[in-house]
Amino acid sequence: MKFHLLGSVLLVALLTPLVPGLAEVKHKVEPRREMMVSTSWLAGQMGRGGVIVLHIAPDRESYDRGHIPGARFVPLGEIIIIRDGIPNEMPPVADLQQLFTRLGVGERERIVLYGEPNALSATRTLFTLAYLGHGGRGAILDGGLAKWKAEGRPIEQTPASFSPSVFTPRLNPGLIIRLEAMRDLSWVAANLEPPSVTIVDSRAADVYAGSAEKKTGHIPGAVNRYWMDDLVKESGTLRPPAELREAYQKVGVVPGQLIATYCNTGMQSSHTWFVLRYLGFDSLLYDGSMSEWSRAAGAPIVSGKERR
Repeated sequence: MKFHLLGSVLLVALLTPLVPGLAEVKHKVEPRREMMVSTSWLAGQMGRGGVIVLHIAPDRESYDRGHIPGARFVPLGEIIIIRDGIPNEMPPVADLQQLFTRLGVGERERIVLYGEPNALSATRTLFTLAYLGHGGRGAILDGGLAKWKAEGRPIEQTPASFSPSVFTPRLNPGLIIRLEAMRDLSWVAANLEPPSVTIVDSRAADVYAGSAEKKTGHIPGAVNRYWMDDLVKESGTLRPPAELREAYQKVGVVPGQLIATYCNTGMQSSHTWFVLRYLGFDSLLYDGSMSEWSRAAGAPIVSGKERR
């Protein structure tokens, strides 16, 4: 490894051109509470205008059974594609522009997202909007459609009526970590103490640990925080910020670091990306995740519960 004689500060400086988002890492962590809205808040916005609600799912079945009034259906298959045999990759920008133009997302409205059958469709779509430069307008509906229904709020089965609207991408490519940069970040996380990088594996603990026999496990240097542990099991709502901060601090997430998230295909880690951003961290996402890493030449995999 060409960086093995360099100190942490110099190494991170050398990695900055490879990972544009690294230059934005701040030591002060301020919560981004605007990234999530409650069902009561959304109910209060009904009929006022200025808010677009997106229902993201693999197919229309859940949407046609009943959706939040006015919600527009987004096929998950237009948010993620298979590229070079790797699933759940970002589609071409032109295709995404056409999608959000067709959905009438426009340039100014607040965008509230919920996913079916779980939150991953929504957080992946929010990540996509952030990549396109419109993440500041987006927010996840805490608890999603399930909480909305549990509270006895109205649903409708009639498709929403809307018109196309101009949507202009303003790309933020630094949110995505590419393979070669991930190799170097892995080396930093595995070899420097204290590391200037924290890599968070969003998969379940047994998947993270893997086994030597099956050649499964995790990227060297990665710590583990299962994405579903960030949710209250009974309601599907996000745990309180103070509780989440403590949980992530325990696995090594602290201010002033570059934080990279990954999973198998970039879906579970989009939720971790969202949670960390919501808490105020400038998290990034390794979109190729283990689907790409496991087939890349010379990319090592660590088995067991330890990060290295």
